Amino acid sequence: MTFLEQLQTHKGGLIQLKSQLYWYGGRGYDGNPGRVCLILDAVADSPIPAAVTTSVRSKTPTAAFLLVDGSPHWVWVAKEDMELL
Repeated sequence: MTFLEQLQTHKGGLIQLKSQLYWYGGRGYDGNPGRVCLILDAVADSPIPAAVTTSVRSKTPTAAFLLVDGSPHWVWVAKEDMELL
């Protein structure tokens, strides 16, 4: 099973991000490693939504639609930076 398939089959489940989120728009790193989020969706390659606003270190072009602190955000994710709960 690929990384993308793991995320897609885990929709509605929880994910723990091991690294900090990097918020674009001048906000920078949030200083909150270990954040737990709800997975709403996941995509890879094209078309990755233009609404991606946050990022963790990523070596793969995979984006997850996560509920972060009560708000939905597209987040670049890498297998090394997260754990499915």
